[in-house]
Amino acid sequence: MLADSAHIQQKDTEFVNKKRVKQGKNLFEPLYTQADVDETIRLMVGVNYHHEFEVLPGITATFYDAGHILGSAVTYMKIVERGKTIELGFSGDLGRPNMPILRDPEIIPDVDYFICESTYGGRFHEDFEMSEAKVVGIIKKAIERNGKIIAPAFSLGRTQELVYLLHTIFEKGEVPNIPVYVDSPLSFNATQVFRDHTECFDSEISAHILRNEDPLGFKKLRYITAVEESKQLNDRPGPMMIISASGMAESGRILHHLANNIENPANIIMMTGYCAENTLGRRIIEKNKEVNIFGEPHKVNAEVVVFNSLSAHADSDELIYYVNKFSREKMKEIFLVHGEPDQQEKFSNRLLLNHFKSVRIPKKGEYFTIN
Repeated sequence: MLADSAHIQQKDTEFVNKKRVKQGKNLFEPLYTQADVDETIRLMVGVNYHHEFEVLPGITATFYDAGHILGSAVTYMKIVERGKTIELGFSGDLGRPNMPILRDPEIIPDVDYFICESTYGGRFHEDFEMSEAKVVGIIKKAIERNGKIIAPAFSLGRTQELVYLLHTIFEKGEVPNIPVYVDSPLSFNATQVFRDHTECFDSEISAHILRNEDPLGFKKLRYITAVEESKQLNDRPGPMMIISASGMAESGRILHHLANNIENPANIIMMTGYCAENTLGRRIIEKNKEVNIFGEPHKVNAEVVVFNSLSAHADSDELIYYVNKFSREKMKEIFLVHGEPDQQEKFSNRLLLNHFKSVRIPKKGEYFTIN
């Protein structure tokens, strides 16, 4: 993923700089390059779930399955100092129970302090079961209009969930099979990693595999890696669906697909996940009438459909469900991170109403003493 990100940054920077040279503007540089990635990867060490390891003398950590994306983890730490043990938890990105493909988030042991994400601390997702009916409706519209469905999706996690959902829909015969293209080299490689790690799958998808089925591939699904094949999609008529990275529509091939399709009212832009403030994806979700792509204005004439039922982040109820598993007597403090201020405030209020003693929302650069 790091290598792919470096490659995309370099290519996008080259593309934008061509225009900036003509406009006499200063040129951009990528945040990091392949050389930086190579140096970083040499420092990485893989650790299995439930395997306690020493971080530093007196500090051990254990990873538990976070159920967010493949390999995501909730971290449980023991800190021993002067004969006293402090137990600390960090949610990382916390997944959702009862979602397809991955197992549910695992509960870590009770802790004294918990650092918790709050992406959707004040929001609530639709049930995943609603996604199937919603996607069926979108496909029917695309068939009626001979339109294209453009779906920005994260390469790791969201793309595989979408493919599995489409597999289920087409398997049931709810709509005619339409061509589906996953246009992302990283998505292709990430999907292969999923296939190599079926031990992380939940019982439902494991049952599919036991029946010798491939839930991450189906008739009329095509993974595209070559640039020329990606460009050819622009000239092919609908109905079809193009799933491409990045999920926030900030970089990668999805930008070209949006630029070529967002002004056509026959098309549908299917937003499938969280988009941070000031990203192109957020502007599309907010249904701006015009957006800039590669620095050029484009009218948003395509229909925009937003899915929150596919989110890989726990919503407010799911976060509360997880944190409620901890002992209130033992828990001294909860710190909320990874969330916009309004979401943190709403989740903080819910935690206090659930009788947790102290909840803090750290400011940038703030320090805390735990004891």
